[in-house]
Amino acid sequence: MGKIKTHKASAKRFSLTGSGKVKMFHAQHRHNLGHKTTKRKRFLRGSACLSEAMAPNIKKLINK
Repeated sequence: MGKIKTHKASAKRFSLTGSGKVKMFHAQHRHNLGHKTTKRKRFLRGSACLSEAMAPNIKKLINK
């Protein structure tokens, strides 16, 4: 019986919390930061939880 390989790109971008939610970091915070407001950059800095609809797809990719 074969094993399911971990999707490495997804494993680097997503992680699981203790309660089983999928944690992610916001996009759009790497470059072109000069024209974004300070408030927008501050909220992009933190992490967020993935929606319940998308969570099963990511869990399947990272084998959790």
